[in-house]
Amino acid sequence: MSCTTFFDGDTFIHRLDPRPRIIVTLAFAAVTAFSSNSGVLCAALAAGLALAVLARIPAAALRRRLLRLNIFTVVLFVTVPPTFPGRTAFALFSIPFSVEGLLWSLSTAMKANAIVLVFAALMGTIDLFTLGHAFHHLKVPVKLTHLFLFTLRYLDVLHHEYVTLLRAMKARSFRPSMRLHTYRSYAWLTGMLLVRSLERSERILEAMKCRGFSGEFHVLKHFRFSAADAAFSAVSFAVLALFLAAELAGAAAVW
Repeated sequence: MSCTTFFDGDTFIHRLDPRPRIIVTLAFAAVTAFSSNSGVLCAALAAGLALAVLARIPAAALRRRLLRLNIFTVVLFVTVPPTFPGRTAFALFSIPFSVEGLLWSLSTAMKANAIVLVFAALMGTIDLFTLGHAFHHLKVPVKLTHLFLFTLRYLDVLHHEYVTLLRAMKARSFRPSMRLHTYRSYAWLTGMLLVRSLERSERILEAMKCRGFSGEFHVLKHFRFSAADAAFSAVSFAVLALFLAAELAGAAAVW
């Protein structure tokens, strides 16, 4: 188990400053999530695909991400249309599926896929520790940034602790089953993992203080906002402005 994997490469996207990528990704997600215009959603999906191609995201990895996401969108198509008021599109086993419910499910699926594609292309190409560094430069609260970095660093360590404890249980002939003893054993496992996590965190804090840690991480390499970053930001926000204009124009036409 590792939290430090990302889509490595040497494309134009990879060479961009992480800070504008983070801002553009969050702005894109906000605009897309609140949009209800079908044209805007199609354009957002196309933009996500274009960025994924530019970042050269491996097709197999992208398929896995989208497959996991669309398992939940299939659930939407099954559960929302029968309960959504509106005109009946068809009936399945005497259960009416409304046109409005199907359109709402399709809209939600398009939003989710577009946002995941953009996150994969712009955020998934940033090393997670570089991402923490970028959060610091974007004035995210220091405690949140440190919590983010420590979580990334030690989640893998805690997983190894969990595997060690589970292996020790199996060495003592533990076999999971639908019995009270199994639930009690997993509760003990969780409690012991929490105890070991607390002990490990105290040792780590003492070791860091011995090495002069004063609440700040020092870095050797800093980001530089280049002309390419400015061009990317300008084009991105121009596209988002067009999305907003189309959304507002559609809303005005409805009224």
